[in-house]
Amino acid sequence: MNSIDNLSINTIRVLSAEAINKSNSGHPGLPMGAAPIAHTLFSRHYKMNPADLKWDNRDRFVLSAGHGSMLLYTMLHLYGMGVSMDDIKNFRQWGSITPGHPEYGMTPGVETSTGPLGMGVSNAVGMAMAEAHLAKIFNRPGFPVVDHYTYVLTGDGCLMEGISGEACSLAGTLKLGKLILLYDKNNITIEGDIDTAFTEDVGKRYEAYGWHVQHVEDGNTDVDAIDKAIAEAKKVTDKPSIIICHTTIGYGCAPVAGTAGCHGSPIGEANLKILKETLGFDTEKTFYVPEEVYAAAKAEGDKNAEAEKEWCEMFAKYEKEYPELAELYKAYKAKPAEEIFNDDFYSFGGAMATRESSGKVLNKLSKLIPNLMGGSADLAPSNKSTMDDRPYFSADCYEGSNIHFGIREFAMSGIANGMYLHGGITPYVATFFVFSDYLKHGIRLSALMELPVMYVLTHDSIGVGEDGPTHEPIEQLAAIRSIPGAYMWRPADSKETAAAYEFALTKADGPVCMALSRQKLPLYEETGKAALKGAYVMKDCEGTPEIILMGTGSEVELCVKAYEELTKAGRKVRVVSVPCMELFDKQCDCYKESVLPNACRKRIAVEAGSSFGWQKYTGLDGDTLCLDHFGASAPAGILFKEFGFTVENLVAKAEALLNK
Repeated sequence: MNSIDNLSINTIRVLSAEAINKSNSGHPGLPMGAAPIAHTLFSRHYKMNPADLKWDNRDRFVLSAGHGSMLLYTMLHLYGMGVSMDDIKNFRQWGSITPGHPEYGMTPGVETSTGPLGMGVSNAVGMAMAEAHLAKIFNRPGFPVVDHYTYVLTGDGCLMEGISGEACSLAGTLKLGKLILLYDKNNITIEGDIDTAFTEDVGKRYEAYGWHVQHVEDGNTDVDAIDKAIAEAKKVTDKPSIIICHTTIGYGCAPVAGTAGCHGSPIGEANLKILKETLGFDTEKTFYVPEEVYAAAKAEGDKNAEAEKEWCEMFAKYEKEYPELAELYKAYKAKPAEEIFNDDFYSFGGAMATRESSGKVLNKLSKLIPNLMGGSADLAPSNKSTMDDRPYFSADCYEGSNIHFGIREFAMSGIANGMYLHGGITPYVATFFVFSDYLKHGIRLSALMELPVMYVLTHDSIGVGEDGPTHEPIEQLAAIRSIPGAYMWRPADSKETAAAYEFALTKADGPVCMALSRQKLPLYEETGKAALKGAYVMKDCEGTPEIILMGTGSEVELCVKAYEELTKAGRKVRVVSVPCMELFDKQCDCYKESVLPNACRKRIAVEAGSSFGWQKYTGLDGDTLCLDHFGASAPAGILFKEFGFTVENLVAKAEALLNK
């Protein structure tokens, strides 16, 4: 290790520990121990132009061990990537761009929000899948338009979480040679030595996954060994790589090094002084970066700026040599044109299950949106989530855009987020709605990052029938509706299903989750683009209604039939379809009043799921016909009848409310 390497690494250690001390909050152990890994990557391999952090062909770096965020912020600062010294000093403070865990959209140079351990690994797998797909579509001899690596820094905790195993197993199957995982193996978690809970041979596990495995025995000081391992990993093109770097947590500060004490707590002023003395830093200087360190980082940044310039010159030649591909490349980066959502897009033949409608919409979109890419957690025939005119993405067919995710719901959500974050891909994923519980943290992070990832969730109610209560969603609608920024759609027919896709592809600023029926639903004359308001009047009366029946999905049919019976009886009734509460809530007050007038306080919400959340529309004077208990195993028709989802019961509820 040369002197500038040593000085840079020790600067990272000291600056990270100092910022955490000032904040009196954070995780100094990882930045101090993993500093050589980060320095070697950034100074010798990581391709990123500080002047253009969104350059298409940049390498992607994901800090999956997000609690070590100060390591990333220090690197971004040193390399001039939009994080100032004041930002470093304001670590974890109100209004700062250096929060406790890296947050996408908040800090320049942060590629994804990595809070939950292991999630960043799945994001990185998605990024690597996107890179492989786009490279196969666009690269031509002499024109490596898409040619970059995805690096992910992880710790022991990330590799204990199941999501990382799901994602890495798939990555090995797909032979993602441009995915390189740097494992900071310091053997310490919050509770102490990992031998209490994690004694497996990770290297052998990753060999079994089909990964290229290397060890760096001295990750504390042997920069050349880390450099060599990364270089070797880049030579292996048919396997993802893991580099197991054996490090000491809190390296450089003898009182805390190698202990759990520095994992999640500041090291304190006395220990900071020891750290500075041990590493040869002036104990009187605070937040100090030697000019040589800045200069070395700038020189690397200048090299990468030149690399982007060369890429742009190459792309200009590519546009002349392959004009159609160049135009397609630009189309991959753009949102779909709203003109594609025309009458034909909303045209369907008649009654059908909304899962089938969704399949038809996907196959319309596959001819209109070239970068649409997605698949199911081994349920594509049931989810109707296959694009019939597209091949499957595989190690032998990276140009494919259908994906076999395998039975890996949690990783699937993280991978989809990673694909979207990479850019150039419009992702969707699919499974049974009840398994959205496995997806939920991925959906939450889609919402947190405002990513319009599409979640196709079929078998939406007790209509699942004979599979029984384990497979019949009850509380899932309420659970996803509770996520800020998520849009939970439950369409009543094919045209409302089409509207959900239009919204997702043109207007959404967060994930769009679609709960779709197994059973056939009618096709209504009144539905269509009106659903883009989130709720609208389907059936009405003269003047102000006496009672409003609100429904979603299959229960809209109940509302319509009850409307007919009540109207015959002389009642003034309105039916409101509510395919997406969150979208309706965003409408102006005058529109909401036109749909749910305050003058009509007698309202019934009808939905084969939990009543939780409907009270904001029904009010104190309203009622619900919902399901606040688990289902049962029986034919769907029997279940709906036994649980009170009949026209007769809804009419009786309405009459009781009207006569109250």
